[in-house]
Formats: sequence, structure tokens, C-alpha cells
Amino acid sequence: MSELYLKWMDRLYLFAMAVAGISLLVMTIVIPIGIFSRYVLNRGESWPEPVAIICMVTFTFIGAAVGYRAGSHIAVNMLTDRLPETLKILCARVVDLLMLLISGIMCWYSYWLCVELWEQPVAEFPLLTSGESYLPLPIGSAILILFVLERLLFGSQENRPIVLIGNHG
Repeated sequence: MSELYLKWMDRLYLFAMAVAGISLLVMTIVIPIGIFSRYVLNRGESWPEPVAIICMVTFTFIGAAVGYRAGSHIAVNMLTDRLPETLKILCARVVDLLMLLISGIMCWYSYWLCVELWEQPVAEFPLLTSGESYLPLPIGSAILILFVLERLLFGSQENRPIVLIGNHG
């Protein structure tokens, strides 16, 4: 059972990393297009800003889950590094449980945000509704919940080869 769960989490991790990376790439392409259009062509396009915002939201929330699993998030360990090993483990579990709580709350409220805004169109980008543009929030939160559960059940995954892709240290 644990091997199957870890295998699916590895696939989800790689998929989420690809989505976050593509979002970042698209955002870095779209913003200069908007700037070029506005200041060189003297014609402000309406679509680059909402596309860049959607990409930023996607990169932030999906990328946060990837960063959590990889252990590359910001952490202040000054106090916990000085604790005995049993207290270090206890503190890590408390942090994971708090992350589970925060991710659950974030998933719940962002889901209802999407439901409430599902029919409201985005003025500058009529192909998309506001609810659809906020979908990365509940999706990223749900992925984060799965990664937190993985850490609680099977320990940190940050030293596994699939998670170390691109890390050299």
C-alpha cells in the first residue's frame, strides 16, 4: 500500500512541478508581450494581465505543494536544531499537523470561492470565468494535503531520487 501511494505521489509531484514550471514560463513570456504592446505599439492588450495573474496563482499554489514535498520551503530551524532528537521529531509532527489544518481550511474556503464565482466572467478574458481562474487554489491545497499526509505516514520524501531532481546538494 505504501509503495503504491508513494508511486502516485511521485507522479503527482512531477505533474505539479511541470504545471508550476509551465505557468512560470508562460508568465515570463506574457508580461513582456503586454509591455511591448502597450509602450512600443501604443496599444494596450487586455489579455496579458489576466493570463499572467492566472499563471502566478497557479505557480504559487501548485509550486508551494511541490516545494513542501521537496523540503525547499523557507524554514527557521534555529530553535529546533538545538532540541533533543525526540523533541525535534515532535515539533516536526506538530508543524505537519498544522500544515494539514491550514491546507484543509485553505482548500475548503477556496473551493467555495470558486463555486461562488463560477459564473462570473473575467472582463478582460471572456473565455474564462472568475471561478475557473481561481481553481489552482483548491487544487494546490488538495495536492498539499496529499503531500502532508504522505509526510505524516511515511516521513519526509526530500532525499528520494525523484524529489532530488535538479537539486545538487
